[in-house]
Amino acid sequence: MNRTFATAVVNGLLVALAVLSLAPLLWMLAVSFMQTGEAAHFPPPLLPAAPTLDNYRELFAKAGMGRFLFNSFLVASCVTVLSLLFNTMAGYAFAKLRFAGRERIFRLLLAALVIPAQVAMMPLFLLLKQMGFVNTYMGAIVPGMATIFGIFLVRQYARSIPDELLEAARIDGAGEMRIFFQIVMPALKPIIVTLAIFSFMAAWNDFMWPLIVLSDQDLQTLPVALASLSREHVQDNELMMAGSVVTIVPVLLLFLVLQRHYIQGLLLGSVKG
Repeated sequence: MNRTFATAVVNGLLVALAVLSLAPLLWMLAVSFMQTGEAAHFPPPLLPAAPTLDNYRELFAKAGMGRFLFNSFLVASCVTVLSLLFNTMAGYAFAKLRFAGRERIFRLLLAALVIPAQVAMMPLFLLLKQMGFVNTYMGAIVPGMATIFGIFLVRQYARSIPDELLEAARIDGAGEMRIFFQIVMPALKPIIVTLAIFSFMAAWNDFMWPLIVLSDQDLQTLPVALASLSREHVQDNELMMAGSVVTIVPVLLLFLVLQRHYIQGLLLGSVKG
């Protein structure tokens, strides 16, 4: 009886915490369907009196949100695909291939994790300027093509791949690229999905770097455009909440679709790491 009561209390607390966590998101969604100025009433209403899609229509018709949505999707998708390719290759190399200075280079990469990203923005901007990538999609994509965290994550997981399996493939005449794509990549599927979610979310939500490298308004990503919109419609809470919903929905859908693989990758990574 005591154990049942304790379980009920714990479940009740978890439900209460879940409601508290979701409450701001649910209210944001409700406000996005309210009439202009309705959310400014006191006390603020929890639900729209007369739900409307006018805020979403204005976002895509007048504010050009469709263009910014495309820009964010393009940048985030390219960053995700390229980062998966380069991070998995580098992580596998650090885990299973033998080459001079492997451990020293890896320790140097880990040491670089303590350097704030803001410190590297100026030299990175100057480098991209010399390459002609400033104010282009490539300027927003290139810095996210490989990350130290992604390499470290893949390396820790790839260490669990049996060396005997790789050696057997080499004895059978398989080249390194064939081993990587036909043996290593399928074995890394859980951690690849996890890394894909991390990479997409980081690129999709990034505000600072696109603000620096993209000066053309037609190239701006969703977070930058939403910040610009807030300056023009500082009192229009309903329109801003609609923009926030548009920003959150793609990432939420991605997580819901891949959550099983994501959780599996985290659990296996924690055990094998």
